[in-house]
Amino acid sequence: MDARDTEPRPSLTKDAELKKELDATLHARRELGPEYESALVDSFLEKVEQRVDTSVDRRVRRQLAEQQMVVTRGGRPAPSGSESNFGERFGFAMVSLILAVPLSAIGGVNAGFKGLLVTWFGIVAVNAVHAAHRWPRLRHRSHDDD
Repeated sequence: MDARDTEPRPSLTKDAELKKELDATLHARRELGPEYESALVDSFLEKVEQRVDTSVDRRVRRQLAEQQMVVTRGGRPAPSGSESNFGERFGFAMVSLILAVPLSAIGGVNAGFKGLLVTWFGIVAVNAVHAAHRWPRLRHRSHDDD
């Protein structure tokens, strides 16, 4: 068993912290009323954005260090194929899921179930457009059908 297996994973800790932040924001909204909703949501989204930025910065630094290590050892950097895009795709998916939490709360609170459906339709649509841009053959297929 590795020492890393016994330590709490940072992503799980951050998820718990983010959940506490969301709970506190929703509790504050109930106490303060809808007139403070915009400020509360902005504050929460700013915290989420800071977490995402920190995570992305850490990944970029790690990837650059790995590439420098490979080049220093005389190897070639990773190919620009699907393997090198995994981090970007994974990051985009994580950002979508993280932002889905507050967006779902906002949609559900303001418009009920219909608002929740519209929110998730938007999230799925954004991810579908991103996937279409990442897979060029999907774009060419639509032009071939014309």
